[in-house]
Amino acid sequence: MIKLLGELKASGYQSKSIKDELRDNLIQHMEAGTTVFEGVHGFENSVIPELERAILSRHNINLLGLRGQAKTRLARLMVNLLDEYIPYIEGSEINDDPLNPISRFAINLIAEKGDQTPIAWLHRSDRFAEKLATPDVTVADLIGDIDPIKAANLKLSYADDRVIHFGMIPRANRCIFVINEIPDLQARIQVALFNILQEGDIQIRGFKLRLPLDVQFIFTANPEDYTNRGSIVTPLKDRIGSQILTHYPESIAVARKISSQEARLNASQTDRVYIPNLAYDLLEQIIFEARQSEYIDIKSGVSARMSISMLESLVSTAERRSLLNKEKHTTVRLADFMGIIPAITGKVELVYEGEQEGAAFVAEQLIGSAIKTFLPGLFPKIEKLSKKIEDTPYTALMEAIYAGGGLVLYDESSDADYQETLNSLKPLNELVKKYQGDAAVEDQYFIKEFLLWALAEHHKLGKDRLTNGFEFKDLIGIL
Repeated sequence: MIKLLGELKASGYQSKSIKDELRDNLIQHMEAGTTVFEGVHGFENSVIPELERAILSRHNINLLGLRGQAKTRLARLMVNLLDEYIPYIEGSEINDDPLNPISRFAINLIAEKGDQTPIAWLHRSDRFAEKLATPDVTVADLIGDIDPIKAANLKLSYADDRVIHFGMIPRANRCIFVINEIPDLQARIQVALFNILQEGDIQIRGFKLRLPLDVQFIFTANPEDYTNRGSIVTPLKDRIGSQILTHYPESIAVARKISSQEARLNASQTDRVYIPNLAYDLLEQIIFEARQSEYIDIKSGVSARMSISMLESLVSTAERRSLLNKEKHTTVRLADFMGIIPAITGKVELVYEGEQEGAAFVAEQLIGSAIKTFLPGLFPKIEKLSKKIEDTPYTALMEAIYAGGGLVLYDESSDADYQETLNSLKPLNELVKKYQGDAAVEDQYFIKEFLLWALAEHHKLGKDRLTNGFEFKDLIGIL
């Protein structure tokens, strides 16, 4: 590997700005039909094309979207568009380009050693810097400040620019630099970014240094921040080339991909717990219901992290039951959805009405709404409660439950007992066979339990929460 400036020159190496580097490598990927944005689902026809256009335009970028919309992930994946290694002057604090040095250190070193100047190599994984914008961030943090210790050690006066300690942005020269939640940054700190974005000048304690920094800036912001905590000052917005709007998954299929990919489930969990297809869809529908709920502040958004946490909790609930019953395998039940309530309550911002009802009540309402949404696609529509006795597809099932004095499904019952209880209802078995006979065999019991919950949500059955399970019975008997 090249270790001296003279060797680098002889190799024919040519300097390239980071924006041109990103652009050229993106072009190679596009021509090859590949992408570096693997694992980001639902943005293929919206966000990613806009991001690619911004990169081709060599723009600094602002990713604007609600929480949990993969803004930071997109920024981190851009690192894969950088060259694997780039050379820099060994010992440089700001990754000086050997062929285009900008710091006094690098310029003086090259003047002293010429072609014998030592060269080091920077891997692309080290060319990503990130800062969360918080109210306590200072100009010194981002740009730099005078370092009295350095002045004392070098025996220099404060009038010498060698006493400057560079901040995060100069140290991210030739790198991708991300500022998350930029509206949270105080306006006076945002002003300090103007010249860096446009002219490349930085000013530190009276020093005016001409440092044409080579940085790809990416900002992230939540639209809610514009009213709650702050805003991006207009001159800064004017200097950001592209503003790209992110969004939540638009379909359950996409949402499932994200949750399955991101959930922290190990092999022992996936081997032990089977998740029926309907359970997966129902889980994702809950988050869609949350984004439309009158109890939840939609301006705050409902993060995709909620569905990821719900999936983890759902599997853990079933896993715990199988461990208690000393079973090696089990299947998720609908009652297991009660175990995801803590994953919901901590991740939604409630409006006043929601606060009055309580977070747990809202979570249960979301589960119920998801069940009601899915029922028409699986079984005949359940008509509203009527005083008139009607012969519906569900009449025989309800009569069987009434005649038996109710049906209890215990939370921690073994799989054998759970299946035996559901199989005892002949009309339930016939309904599932008639309308969902094509469903996988291992999904049949979840579908049976789903139908009981759906009847309860439509007030055809009473559903009473017991200490250790749920009882389905005559609606009148439960009031």
